[in-house]
Amino acid sequence: MKHFLLFIMCLISSTAFGIGVERVEPANWWVGMKNHELQLMVHGEGIANANVSIQYPGVYLKESVKTDNPNYLFLYLDISDVAQAGKMDIVFAEGKNKLTVPYELRAREKRKMAQGVSTADAIYLITPDRFANADPSNDELDDVKVNRARSGARHGGDMRGIINHLDYIQNLGFTAVWLNPVLENRQPGGSYHGYSTTDYYKVDPRFGSNEEYRELVDKAHGMGMKVVMDMIFNHCGSGHWWLKDMPAKDWLNYNGEFKPTSHLKWTVMDPHAPQTEKEAFLDGWFSRGMPDLNQKNRHMARYLIQNCIWWIEYAGIDAVRQDTHSYVDYDFMAQWCKDVEAEYPDFNIMGEVWYPRGTNSAWWQRGSKLSDRNSHLKTVMDFELAFASQHVFDEVSDGNDLHEAGLFKIYEILAQDYQFVDLSNVLIFLDNHDTSRFMRKDETDLRRYRQGIAFLLTTRGIPQLYYGTEILMHGTKEQGDGVIRTDFPGGWEGDPVNAFTAQGRTDLQNEAWNYMQKLLQWRKNNDAIIHGKLLHYAPMSEGCYVYARIKDNRTVLVIMNGTDDDQNLDMNRYREVTKGFSQGSDVWTGKTIPVTGTLSIPARETFVLDLK
Repeated sequence: MKHFLLFIMCLISSTAFGIGVERVEPANWWVGMKNHELQLMVHGEGIANANVSIQYPGVYLKESVKTDNPNYLFLYLDISDVAQAGKMDIVFAEGKNKLTVPYELRAREKRKMAQGVSTADAIYLITPDRFANADPSNDELDDVKVNRARSGARHGGDMRGIINHLDYIQNLGFTAVWLNPVLENRQPGGSYHGYSTTDYYKVDPRFGSNEEYRELVDKAHGMGMKVVMDMIFNHCGSGHWWLKDMPAKDWLNYNGEFKPTSHLKWTVMDPHAPQTEKEAFLDGWFSRGMPDLNQKNRHMARYLIQNCIWWIEYAGIDAVRQDTHSYVDYDFMAQWCKDVEAEYPDFNIMGEVWYPRGTNSAWWQRGSKLSDRNSHLKTVMDFELAFASQHVFDEVSDGNDLHEAGLFKIYEILAQDYQFVDLSNVLIFLDNHDTSRFMRKDETDLRRYRQGIAFLLTTRGIPQLYYGTEILMHGTKEQGDGVIRTDFPGGWEGDPVNAFTAQGRTDLQNEAWNYMQKLLQWRKNNDAIIHGKLLHYAPMSEGCYVYARIKDNRTVLVIMNGTDDDQNLDMNRYREVTKGFSQGSDVWTGKTIPVTGTLSIPARETFVLDLK
């Protein structure tokens, strides 16, 4: 209502003397920030013709910058330490006529926020449109209808549905929730996935409101969980309000003309790449519906950085997953990471650096010895490990060279961890919203599932699991993204089954659910897993992968049989990590397993042993 009244006031003023203010972003700010500078983007008819003044204790107007569009002004303010919370007046004057716009400076709240994520966490990834629909009244916007029969259409999941199932997520054992983008996607066709932002300061009304998003964060915090926000700085949606009246000719790459990206993401790090190749990758658009933002424009750069800080301060989020991190101007992204960390030292930024080799991902991590530049990016995503995990847990070697298949590939990848400067800040996963799901259709044997889950939750890094993995949801990239992002059964009124309850799951689903819960809950308080050193042994002729996590006096030993035959292991080989122990308790079965002499392990079986 306040924004509507402001708009009406400015519209009247515009009629009176030729200038008006339709929008000021961000709509509010806070006093007491470490960085005193505030950029205000002011949009309104002829506003560049106005002289601007601010009379408010502790606030100083440093710059009033015009662009080539007379309908924009960028104001740069200094909010000093003496400034107090309150409403300050921004006065726009044209000759004798004046237009006064009130602007709110808020006091910072003392609440849990910006905690970051770490190896102590396990992250549950959700596609909001596909998880649960608790408020059918917000399902439709404009002419975009809900159609659950179409995998690419809007299905109606919302924020309230997630809030109502936070206890389910907590009960499973997760300590953090990552939502695919929740900001407005007012695109033709619906853009259910959320990656075509049309308003950077507004939650999509089909998901709910800004207030509901803040409520979700606060409730998660109250339950001991954190929230990760998905952001996209590379591109916006073609339905963004900017596109109707561009702030500047160079606001988008190629001056708003569609030229597709080459997707050659190696050019950023390639010492032999010509500048034209780098630009073809970085400046090109994902699609006509996703215009590429030009972060080399200093106003755009500051706008995006401030937007991130606004959401941290407003909603209290704990981390950001940055979509298409490598596609964005390198220097800008490094500055963003620096600015956010300076304001929130514990905050965590997780960059999507999608490469098939760990070397490439490691290059992107802050302080990397592989690069002569510093990305300042704290956490990178390990796609190489994810791609391998999709098939190694049931892969069969021909028996002649165990190095060509199966669990040896996992060993080989981790043996190259010397590339990463900080292994505690590597995000690991079996799948996500952009890959084929880990589970395959019609799998009736959980041995592969148990190996994948056990590995993810006991190896190095920060584990992330995709919603529905606990109930064996499946789907391949070839079938389409909408299939990978299937509705969670029971999230909609009238669903024939409700997999949020044990009664609504099959016996096999309950076995999978219980296995995941057992390991997640056990993991929470296990210092060896959270902070321990990883020691592993190469799979030899017996095809078993054995590794230990060790912290002080606590040792966890993981044994995986990667073959279709029972194997007998000479435990003397592992005495460096088992010395002083004679047995271990298997986390899943509770059985006592000897770790001396010869150990028999069934085909494709997994032991996760707390050593005694």
